[in-house]
Amino acid sequence: MAILQILQYPDPRLHTIAKKVLQVNDITRKLIKNMAQTMYAAPGVGLAATQVDVHEQIIVMDVSELHNELRVFINPEILHSSGEQEGEEGCLSVPGIYENVRRADKVTVQALNQTGESFTLEAEGFLAVCIQHEMDHLKGKVFVEYLSQLKQTRLRAKLKKRQREAM
Repeated sequence: MAILQILQYPDPRLHTIAKKVLQVNDITRKLIKNMAQTMYAAPGVGLAATQVDVHEQIIVMDVSELHNELRVFINPEILHSSGEQEGEEGCLSVPGIYENVRRADKVTVQALNQTGESFTLEAEGFLAVCIQHEMDHLKGKVFVEYLSQLKQTRLRAKLKKRQREAM
């Protein structure tokens, strides 16, 4: 297993739309293991393949307190959403930035697991938010794009300055 490099916003590769996984195989499962290891090491609660510069529809997630309930979503699709909530979100691709984002409170998602079996999950609250957040990555969208243009401009400038100082 390996720790993968996480792309940092405003890297343009974060805006690449992920393609469907055509076959769940050993290569897919190896990527999932590496993504999980990367997510846990970061540390984070979710990671989309887009964030590690692999443009396939794969998400790993673990919102449990003990970080021992890994969930895998391959080719996820939201079948239904309802309600609304607003809460603070962060992102491994936008380190140190936390902003309020409005999302559906409940979602029903259909996906494949790491063995290629289809499943449907009804999620609410934090899990529902995480699913929507990670699915946005697969569509080439980063959570800060829900913010006003002024906030986005300030964030980009702040992150670019931080990147220059790190060099």
